[in-house]
Order: sequence, then structure tokens, then C-alpha cells
Amino acid sequence: MENRTLGDSEIQVSALGFGCWAIGGEWQDTDGNPLGWGTVDDGESVAAIRRAMELGVTFFDTADVYGTGRSERVLGRALAGRRDEVVIATKWGNVFDEETRTRTGADATAAYARRALVASLRRLGTDWIDVYQLHLGDASLADADELRAVCDEFVREGLIRAYAWSTDDPERAAFFARGEHCAGVQHACNVLTDAPGMLALCERRGLASIVRSPLAMGLLTGKRGSSGRGAAGDIRSLPPAWLNWFDEGGVPAPEWEARVDAVREVLTADGRTLAQGALAWLWARSPRTVPIPGFRSVAQAEENATALQLGPLSTAQFSEVSELLR
Repeated sequence: MENRTLGDSEIQVSALGFGCWAIGGEWQDTDGNPLGWGTVDDGESVAAIRRAMELGVTFFDTADVYGTGRSERVLGRALAGRRDEVVIATKWGNVFDEETRTRTGADATAAYARRALVASLRRLGTDWIDVYQLHLGDASLADADELRAVCDEFVREGLIRAYAWSTDDPERAAFFARGEHCAGVQHACNVLTDAPGMLALCERRGLASIVRSPLAMGLLTGKRGSSGRGAAGDIRSLPPAWLNWFDEGGVPAPEWEARVDAVREVLTADGRTLAQGALAWLWARSPRTVPIPGFRSVAQAEENATALQLGPLSTAQFSEVSELLR
């Protein structure tokens, strides 16, 4: 798989990135509902990141709020002494209490963006962030206008190289993309839940499509039952309204599991695992896509990274998946 260039920037990344939400461990909202993926081992996370790099992954996406700072710290630890080998993306906009590991609110002001950036640089142990992303998907366009301007200031100051918006609204993404240094948009997309409007925008405007939830929060890894998803501290055990792939307890919702079963044979052709087939579908969907699956172990890192060697689905396989899900 060839590298991807993020938008009109000169930033090149591997066609597969790694999302670092899960390695933040347990954290919660103010009502005590889990926002993380359960318990993690920081040593295993560091080993997984380094193994991914050995297999060709050069792009790592995190956020200040993941684990209320823990994800950024772990990523910084893993990349110590190797910063020039990778591209780091992180996000801001959420307010949190590190001591209680709680997300306490949101702040869309320019002043907070600068404070958050300085804090992320410190946790990551770096002098610059390659892609800085607004993490408030429903922020107003008025706020976004001010934040886009302050991001351009950050670029001029050498604190970041480019910026993007993490949102599932093409109108908001298009608004942010008017900025001189906007390189892409982060949005949800996978073989079960396509995003035609967002991908069309990326093609039209030359933006990178940084794809979160490429494995549908683990549904497309092929694990049946609740598995570890039912554990306390895992957001999938008490899924919020937007997380409709799972029922309470982390059990896959029957209607979505049926759709996975419908395409399983095609996605696992040519020696792929189900997860690798789901990533291959995204690469076949658009050359703009850079999926960022999550991970919590070296084994998961190896499985996801090996998908790079297998490449996209063939045209015939992609068409067959479309027919099966029609």
C-alpha cells in the first residue's frame, strides 16, 4: 500500500493509521457512564505501538480527553526518541479532570484551544503536533470560524503543521476546509455504515478522509457474544444512543450481526481476517481514506497492520459486498 498525503499538505502517512482511544483505559462522564474501552496495560500498549511501526504504520491518532490524558502520555512514551519517524494527530475541545478521570464538559473558545495545545505537547513529549483536530463534532460555525483562525496562528508559530475537524457533518467539514492549512476531516465510516456525503466532499476538496470506527467498535473483528465488551468500564457495555452496533452488556445487536454475517465470506477471501477485510473495503471505497482502527494488544496491532500488505478489495469483491448489503 502506498502512503497517503493529507490534503494539500506535505504530510505523508501510511495508508493505515492507529487510533489510540482504547489505550487510554477507563474514564467516564459526570454521571459515571464509561467512556473508555476498559482496563489496559500501558506496557502492552507501548509494545503494540512499536510493533505497528515495525510493520509500516507511521500515523497515530489520539485525543487529549482519551483516558483524560493517559493516551497521549502512553503514545509519547512509545515514540520517545523516534518522533521524526511518525505523524501524530490529536484533538481538543473536551474539558476533563485528570484526577477523577472524568470528562466534565466542552470549551470551544480560542483561549482554551491554546491551553489545550500546550498541555498536549507536554503530555506527548513533542515540540509540534502534525494534525490538530477539533473534537466537538457539533460546534457552531461561528465558533469554528474563530478556531480555524487560531489554528492558522498555531501553524505560523510552528506548533502544528495542519488541522482538521472530527465531525460527521459534511457542511461543518466543508466550512473548516476553507482554512489554508486544513488537511482533512475525521469521520465515522465502515462497511456497515457508509459515509457517501463525507467521502464525496473529501474527493471534491482534496481532503484526507481520516476514518474512525473502521471496525465498527469491534463488531467487524468477528468476535461473537459480549467478550470483553461486557466488562465494567467499557463504553460498549452501556452503549450511548449513537453506538447502535451493540446492545447493553456489549452484545452485538442482532440486526448488525446479521449484516456482518452477510459479507463475512467476501471480506475474508484471499486469506484476510474479517478485520483486515473491513479495512480493505475502506481502501477500495476511496483512495482518500486512512482508517484508524483501535488496538489494545500486540496481537491486534499485528493483525491490523498486516492488512497493509494485503491491500484493498478487488473491484469485483467490492461490488459483491455492495450487492449483499443492498
